[in-house]
Amino acid sequence: MNSFEWTVFEWTVMDSDIGPLFLAATGRGLVQVAFHADDAVRDQALHRLSGRLGAAPVADASGLLAEPVSRLDAYFKGELKRFALPLDWSLSGGFNRVVLRELYDSVPYGTVVGYGDLAARAGQPGAAQAVGAAMGSNPLPVVVPCHRVVETGGGLGGFGGGLETKRRLLALEGVLPEPLF
Repeated sequence: MNSFEWTVFEWTVMDSDIGPLFLAATGRGLVQVAFHADDAVRDQALHRLSGRLGAAPVADASGLLAEPVSRLDAYFKGELKRFALPLDWSLSGGFNRVVLRELYDSVPYGTVVGYGDLAARAGQPGAAQAVGAAMGSNPLPVVVPCHRVVETGGGLGGFGGGLETKRRLLALEGVLPEPLF
């Protein structure tokens, strides 16, 4: 890695079918996606990331975000089923990282998994609440598809981007019907 990767991270805000998304990347890969990226959300994400990464933000200067933006566009058009992007996992650790990687690797487009089932897959049966906490801390929503994690009884569960966003993502993937109105 060159020194550039350690001193800055690149960011952009892209339009999507679920509203503006904030994206950030390091030289290792996509490091953050944030929903509802108005100016306040963007500024808060930049400030928080600067502190967590110990790096300065720069607008997408070298093109690190070109591929993530292109793939997210294709996803929202229904043309992409798996992101297969380099990801920088540095914003998650411990059990949260294990769960998020398991989710990314084993829950494909158009399917859902229960919190308890994902806990078992991650090697911690009975840790459904901890899986919920991991979903809430997911720094890469949509790409690491926490919207695909639902309650065992069929309920949607929670979602950091709001339940309407979760419904829209699941409808896009054919899991839920599109709303009538």
